Amino acid sequence: MTPRTSVLITGSELIRGGRRDSNGPFLAEELTRLGLEPSSIRIVGDDPAELEPAIREGLETDLLVLSGGLGPTHDDRTVELLARAAGLEAVVVGELEQEIEGVSRRIAERLGRSYAEFAEGVRKQATVPAGGRVIGIAGTAPGLVVETGRAVAVVLPGPPPELRRLWRAALEDEAVQGVLARAVVPERRVLRVYGVSESAVARALAEAGGEPEGVQATICAHAGEIWVELFGDGEELAGTLRDALGGSVFAEDDRPVEELVLDAARGRGLSVAAAESCTGGLVAARLSSVPGSSDVFRGGVVAYDNDVKRAQLRVSEQTLDARGAVSAETASEMALGAREALGADVAVSTTGIAGPGGGTPEKPVGLVYVHASGPGAELARELNLPGDREAVRRRATAAALHLLRELLAQIRHSPG
Repeated sequence: MTPRTSVLITGSELIRGGRRDSNGPFLAEELTRLGLEPSSIRIVGDDPAELEPAIREGLETDLLVLSGGLGPTHDDRTVELLARAAGLEAVVVGELEQEIEGVSRRIAERLGRSYAEFAEGVRKQATVPAGGRVIGIAGTAPGLVVETGRAVAVVLPGPPPELRRLWRAALEDEAVQGVLARAVVPERRVLRVYGVSESAVARALAEAGGEPEGVQATICAHAGEIWVELFGDGEELAGTLRDALGGSVFAEDDRPVEELVLDAARGRGLSVAAAESCTGGLVAARLSSVPGSSDVFRGGVVAYDNDVKRAQLRVSEQTLDARGAVSAETASEMALGAREALGADVAVSTTGIAGPGGGTPEKPVGLVYVHASGPGAELARELNLPGDREAVRRRATAAALHLLRELLAQIRHSPG
């Protein structure tokens, strides 16, 4: 039988809306990839009356992954409540206490504070359920694996970078490996679609006959794209969908579009730049987020004010007066200007009205122009994007990256 798995994310700031949770989606994706699709993902505050019952329920599964509540303060209760729920004594681990003390003394020295302020928290963080194994520490927070009879509990810190690092260590633990050995990793295919609606993809699936026996298909919006995930032997269905959706299927792996853009440019010996108005640097941020992007990505210009468009991107006064800052013509000149100003072979531009104000009947909120310019190739789009300011900016960013991807597909070789 496939092991049952649950994910429990703790932190009152999450249920109050002060911070968004990214650990739940990450852990769910990781567990599903390993054949352990979670039966539940819960976010619970720090109140013991809510957290302890949630932990007890999680311990009814084979693998419980806990995130958060490992700090030195009074409201960091995860380890204490896990020990109580599992019926285990909470004990101080001497070696762990020494390690955390060393880190805390360095922090105290750097801040010019007395170590005495940290001592109580150090002992608290070094207290773990009896038999719990320390898989590493992040800052002063230890990651743990605790066997509780039926369940194996993995306890990870809340900050996402620290959780992801210690998650890799948890996967090497013998007890976690034992659960993984009982899992059945599903065969998975993904078709990534851009330029058609979610309903159009659903219609293509229905016309293909729906899900064949033994295949589960999911269709979901993902960062401006539509993802079709097929679990099971979905090779024949994938082929049918490829034929039905044609060129809108642009990838069959999980790499983000910015990585696909950079790889395409790198393969053609081309450099890339961005010129942005309404997206305010989001296109450049996504391109520069990819490790190693500096060998391809030259940089970006955020030209919000018309004076910057004129001075930095050489958008003409005539174009701005006659067509306005939000126009296809301005977008075109911005892209060409970025190529010249930054010495790039290819550039993409965005200009639009993200809202909530600034719209007119002729140019409503959500109107965005994107333009991609390269050697011997130009592509342009006029978009009318729904949603609030954040949504318009996010969708415009995705559109710019996909337009850049399409342009690079047309340029087969470096002009040099």
